Amino acid sequence: MDKKTENPFDESPAARERAGGGVGRWVDASRRRWLSLGLPAKLLLLTAGFVMLAEILIFVPSVANYRVSWLSDRLTAAQVASLAAEAVPGGVVPQKVRSELLRTAQVKAVAVRRDGRRRVVLPAGEPITIDAHYDLRPQNGGFFGGIAERLGLIRDAFATFVYGDDRTIRVMGPVGDDPADFIEIVIPEAPLKKVMVRFGLNILGLSIMISLITAAMVYLALSYLLVQPMMRITRNMVRFSENPEDPERIISVSARNDEIGIAERELSRMQKELSQLFLQKNRLAQLGLAVSKINHDLRNMLANAQLISDRLTGSPDPTVQRFAPKLIASLDRAINFCNDSLKFGRAEEATPRRELLRLKPTVDEVADGLGLPRDGEIAWRVEMDERLRIDVDREHLFRVLSNLVRNAVQAIEGQDGDERIEPGQILFRAWRDGRRVSIEVRDNGPGVPPRARENLYRAFQGGMRKGGTGLGLAIAAELIAAHGGRLQLLDTDRGAAFLIEIPDRSTAA
Repeated sequence: MDKKTENPFDESPAARERAGGGVGRWVDASRRRWLSLGLPAKLLLLTAGFVMLAEILIFVPSVANYRVSWLSDRLTAAQVASLAAEAVPGGVVPQKVRSELLRTAQVKAVAVRRDGRRRVVLPAGEPITIDAHYDLRPQNGGFFGGIAERLGLIRDAFATFVYGDDRTIRVMGPVGDDPADFIEIVIPEAPLKKVMVRFGLNILGLSIMISLITAAMVYLALSYLLVQPMMRITRNMVRFSENPEDPERIISVSARNDEIGIAERELSRMQKELSQLFLQKNRLAQLGLAVSKINHDLRNMLANAQLISDRLTGSPDPTVQRFAPKLIASLDRAINFCNDSLKFGRAEEATPRRELLRLKPTVDEVADGLGLPRDGEIAWRVEMDERLRIDVDREHLFRVLSNLVRNAVQAIEGQDGDERIEPGQILFRAWRDGRRVSIEVRDNGPGVPPRARENLYRAFQGGMRKGGTGLGLAIAAELIAAHGGRLQLLDTDRGAAFLIEIPDRSTAA
């Protein structure tokens, strides 16, 4: 039976999963556990971890410095012992005195180099095997050399912890002012490791205590300054999302001026706007339902009025014959408007039924419907070519022009006597520029208030007069946009001027 051999160079995803599946699963599990922790737990773990890391960075150099200090003390003691040995008459140190000097200095042998000559001052009593050599004389290696020297001392300290039980080391140090002179000692490393372990345990205990105190203080400070405010904002966002229409759930802003305070104020502002929008949408929905019901009944009433008005066409009265067609057309337009309103309530957008027609009759019809001109009150001027033709939906155009001209009339009539410095006037201009027709409706009324300009084409927010709904301009802008055109407010010194631009169908975007 053939045995399936595994390719050692296989780098497929399956092979990588087999090779590191255990580690990968452990990493994924650790990541999931970390992500499942709350912000306070993450803050506590990170604070403790970083403080311990800082203590480790302090602990390691401290132990290395303690080792150097302890070896320097041994070198100093050996130097004193060497001076005592050199003071013995004849230069021969008795065995008993040599042993006492070596024991006092805690070394096994001492050698000194002075005046270019090296001499063993206190020799060892037995042969010694040297396991490591360390030179504590100052090195002039510059900035990077100093860093390398510090790293070397840390490495030597770790070597003492690992190998210090059985090693014998030789240590060299400076003597006097001549850099060429030095003293060297041979010592067992076990006593050094013993004191370093004791020092390390003391430093470790102190580091843990400092870490706990520091971590607690940092955690409490960050928790008070950041975590608790963020948790408060998070809880408020969740609570607000459950019922955005409840104004009691809007976050209360603190007096902080930092980023948390800015976040609270911006969140409060957005929540207020969102709450108002929800309330407005509910009111609009209720209003739409009511308007639909009213339009339904109103359409029936207008239909009855239409039937009655049809009978007027048979009247021989000249006045009746003159106004009856306009009355019937107005009733037809009102009935169609009610139907369109009901369709709009069902979110059915009416597609413009465009045709190329003369603009002048529609303008005259709008003026007649609004009773313009009004002698001594409102002048009505029309500046356009009577043969000008426009590609537009007739009913849509009538509604747009009616809204704009009616707004101009109401703005002029709404002026106080002190505000009106000249008779009211409405100017209607229209011209063709290539395949685009432009229409301007201008009045000399009080103009559009700055507050209304901000929400000019938004229903129920862009009203320009007290009690106005702002629906007229919103409807007009929507109808013009359906033709691929645009409606804009022009800058004027006095009064208001609106410009309509409607392209022909071939260029409508």
